Amino acid sequence: MLRSIALVLSAALFVATAGCGNSSSTSSDSGSPAAGNHAQETQFAASEAGPVELQVLDYEGIQKLIASKKGKVVVVDCWSTSCGPCVEEFPGLVALHKQHGDKVACISVSFDYNGLGSVDDVKGDVLAFLREQGATFDNVISSESDEELSKKFGFAAIPVVYVYDQEGNLAKRFDNENAESEKDLFTYKDVSALVEELLNKQN
Repeated sequence: MLRSIALVLSAALFVATAGCGNSSSTSSDSGSPAAGNHAQETQFAASEAGPVELQVLDYEGIQKLIASKKGKVVVVDCWSTSCGPCVEEFPGLVALHKQHGDKVACISVSFDYNGLGSVDDVKGDVLAFLREQGATFDNVISSESDEELSKKFGFAAIPVVYVYDQEGNLAKRFDNENAESEKDLFTYKDVSALVEELLNKQN
């Protein structure tokens, strides 16, 4: 009996970390002292690096933004503040931007808007998180619902990270849709390795 309960709990934990469905609720660990200290550090970093901004675009606008970065390696992170794995991995995108600067174009796409009310209702929470992270690159929140945007991108759950080469071709899409265990989940270590590979090809 105890072994059965342990197996059920283990499976539930994997499902919770593998991916996030469509949801508009916001979750945060900012209540803990450690998270508070981290927020202060990242807010200071953001003020040093430049302003953190958030623009509202639809799917076509997002694709045009990606295309405008041709000539650079482009990393597009599809995420949400309500998605635990997304929030956990987001600092990896910030670190990638700081490491490579103008050689890599980083874009975050928030799936926080669920189509109810106005996108302005959720912009504040998203922008607050981005400022805490020091995300001084292109940040987008969709004007379309998370469900509609997911359909247009062609995936079932976030987090998802797209990496494009310097010619604008999709090099790889990272997602957890086929992950069978926790060890199969992608991290920014995997994303960074591909980015390095693409940058080295150009040199």
